[in-house]
Amino acid sequence: MELRVRDGRAVLAGEDESGEREVDPHSLPLGSDLAEALHEWAKVADAVVRTETPADGVANALVARRGRQLAGRIAAVMNSPVSYTDPVSGDLLTVEAPEAPAEAEAGAEEQEESEPTPWGTGLTVSVITAAIVAVTVVSLSLGLGETSRWLALVANVLVVGGLAPSVWLGRKVPVWRWVAYGVVTGVGVAWLALILTLL
Repeated sequence: MELRVRDGRAVLAGEDESGEREVDPHSLPLGSDLAEALHEWAKVADAVVRTETPADGVANALVARRGRQLAGRIAAVMNSPVSYTDPVSGDLLTVEAPEAPAEAEAGAEEQEESEPTPWGTGLTVSVITAAIVAVTVVSLSLGLGETSRWLALVANVLVVGGLAPSVWLGRKVPVWRWVAYGVVTGVGVAWLALILTLL
């Protein structure tokens, strides 16, 4: 398939049984917004080509870049390479279809698997976070426990309930998972310490 400009209109040319054939983008399943963008680009390109004064290099570059972008969008929608004839220079370029999302995800997973897990740094962050959370929860609970044990219990539930959504969201993020592990461990250690103070 080839993207061209004909008399201020965008056309897509392709081969079929009867030979080469040019079709309007609206007749293909590209979506009306992409078809309209193609025709708007073709009008601008035609105006740049028809100017009697020498065309500005910036205008030529903008028309060429926009044409490549639109050819890339067509290639993505049609999932096949699209040739693009630059209306200003006449150069023929081919824009490849982007790789399938499944292939991209597989490539991303391979890249993630190839990176080693930073156990030393991660566990250090988890230990420091656990210590801070444990000291904070124990201090809060003991301070409030002198006034009322029920108040300390309610404060504990509110603090942990406030932290829980953030910890739940952060458990799969590569850097923040270590902080999440530390928060969970710190809360567990603090509650164990508080239970032991009651005995």
